Amino acid sequence: MNISKIIAQELNVREWQTKAAIDLIDAGNTIPFIARYRKPVTGELDDGQLRILDERLKYLRNLEEKKKTVIASIEAQGKMTPDLQKKIEDAATIVAVDDLYRPYRPKRKTRATEAKAKGLEPLAMIFLQQKSDKTPEKEAENFVCIEKGVADICEAVQGAKDIIAEMISDNAEYRAAIRNTVMKHGILHSVAKGEETESLYENYYDYQESVCKIPGHRILAVNRGEKEKILKITVEMPDEKIIKVLERATILGDSLFRQFLCEAIEDGYFRLIKPAIEREIRSWLTERAEEGAIRVFGQNLKQLLMQPPISGKVVLGWDPAFRTGCKLAVVDETGKVLFTKVIYPTAPQNKVEESKKIVLDLVKKYGITLISLGNGTASRESEAVIAEIIRECPAKLEYVIVNEAGASVYSASKLAAEEFPNFDVGQRSAASMARRLQDPLAELVKIEPKALGVGQYQHDMNQKKLEETLFHVVEDCVNRVGVDLNTASAALLEYVSGINKTTAKNIVSYREKNGMFTSRKELKNVEKLGPKAYEQCAGFLRIRNGKEPLDSTGIHPESYTYANNLLEKFGFTKTDILKKNIHFSENMKQQSKIADEIGTDPVTLRDLMKELEKPSRDPRDEMPKPVFKSDVLDFDDLKEGMVLKGTVRNVIDFGAFVDIGVHQDGLVHISEMSERFIRHPAEVVSVGDVITVTILSVDKAKKRIQLTMKG
Repeated sequence: MNISKIIAQELNVREWQTKAAIDLIDAGNTIPFIARYRKPVTGELDDGQLRILDERLKYLRNLEEKKKTVIASIEAQGKMTPDLQKKIEDAATIVAVDDLYRPYRPKRKTRATEAKAKGLEPLAMIFLQQKSDKTPEKEAENFVCIEKGVADICEAVQGAKDIIAEMISDNAEYRAAIRNTVMKHGILHSVAKGEETESLYENYYDYQESVCKIPGHRILAVNRGEKEKILKITVEMPDEKIIKVLERATILGDSLFRQFLCEAIEDGYFRLIKPAIEREIRSWLTERAEEGAIRVFGQNLKQLLMQPPISGKVVLGWDPAFRTGCKLAVVDETGKVLFTKVIYPTAPQNKVEESKKIVLDLVKKYGITLISLGNGTASRESEAVIAEIIRECPAKLEYVIVNEAGASVYSASKLAAEEFPNFDVGQRSAASMARRLQDPLAELVKIEPKALGVGQYQHDMNQKKLEETLFHVVEDCVNRVGVDLNTASAALLEYVSGINKTTAKNIVSYREKNGMFTSRKELKNVEKLGPKAYEQCAGFLRIRNGKEPLDSTGIHPESYTYANNLLEKFGFTKTDILKKNIHFSENMKQQSKIADEIGTDPVTLRDLMKELEKPSRDPRDEMPKPVFKSDVLDFDDLKEGMVLKGTVRNVIDFGAFVDIGVHQDGLVHISEMSERFIRHPAEVVSVGDVITVTILSVDKAKKRIQLTMKG
């Protein structure tokens, strides 16, 4: 199998590109490193293409190993033929290899194996070949043997039929054809398992849809209903059509053996093939649905992590609550917690005036300009108090509602205890509210991605695959942005290319013991951070105001010589990097010539120019900023036809949930997103987008808000 060629065709790129990427992966390079610093080698394959390549590489290598194992097993049985070997070698999927191996796989005790043990396999072959001019009963007489356990003709015939049923079931071509037929014409049917009571699954009490058309979110919904023993799910197949096809493929004209073969075929289909195919189809549907849900989860997570940081502001983190009070944390521009306090403006204490005075005093004392309010319990009541505070505050003060999903998980974690050993969970949560506004990426990486509330059915899917995908999303985001080596937490550092949990902790320990890093070279002194890890991580770590100005950029140390040559050629100095007054745009047309002169290639030159022109640029700055508010909107204020600004909180298969400033997010159904046809909401919106919506309906009893983006 030419793996690099197969992947090149799937990605629609050149084979030399995939071969180069595979060699780099095999050499221990990470995807972010290859995508960023090995562009000339791979022909500029991006991180998305490289992730797909890496996944397909693993699958195809597993497929190769599977083929070797299967071939060796069949050869050991002495049953390998040139035709079978070619079919196995040409198989494109693990399922196809399993189908071919099925007749040769060692089986547990079955009706067919028992019949073979009684010496009835030759009789079954006589029935199948249909060349005898004797009746089936006459042929069966020769196989009656008390010693072998065949008491009479009926037992002999039944044993032969059992063998034929299993042979038909094990036929790879039949299975593939039946599987394809069910994929095209099968119907997934869902019914209530018991009494039809009110539940989340009412829509599925008598529901059916084509296997080829049913969307992933409905698959995951009925699966959950089945798991909770509320629904019963079946896959309805065109049984008669399939049986007729099997009969035409097996029975020759007016065969004397027709009746016996028909009975064997029907038995093999209903007893062996149909249950197995149903399991395979259900498994395939679930796998497809999970892949789609994981993909959407990953896209949402990426958008959440890449929300722009609100820098240069002293922020008051506000974690709302009723009985236990609202926890406050004042956090300075660097993320340092300056002060914490608990106030009780909500029920049952209702100390509104006292709470307002405390907050106004904090605003004046610390120069607070922004309040970051969590959207959890008592958020609406806290928001009303904040609106009053803003009206009474002489200085400019605004607030932002942030999604506090995962805050309780973080606050009770070991990591939070290490970071804030003298704080209780409420104080930690308030600090997190402020920090996730100041730098969402740095704060949110401390929380398990599944707890961030941007997916659907995440607890129902393959957890290993979900965690692996989400890790890769976080890894790509962290490395795309870059990390400040002197301020990053261990939780953030462990996502940097080439750095693991142990190395991340060692970097923080080194920093605490020896003070701030002054150059990237100093990383080589960190315990267990070897040459390979240094090569992988150095370009993604930034040092502000260090000995080497290039350390503050995304330029890799291996390219410093080229960067210095470039600066010298155009009369710039390293001081100009710090002053941010380097500009190359007029010289971009001569890239090939310039690249030769400084000793590098045009691709690397282009990246050098970008970095030197905009050192420490943050790609998150291109994302929409959160909506700053100074007044409050109540649920009772909502009216049909009202036009509002909102922030997309979650994107799922059937629409998007949008925060419009009331405690309950509104839903924009996929049908209300665009005048044109769209297959998925992700084509139109992303998590963090600020969009304009119109209210379609408000159901106060059920707290449901229907929104539209049309018009």
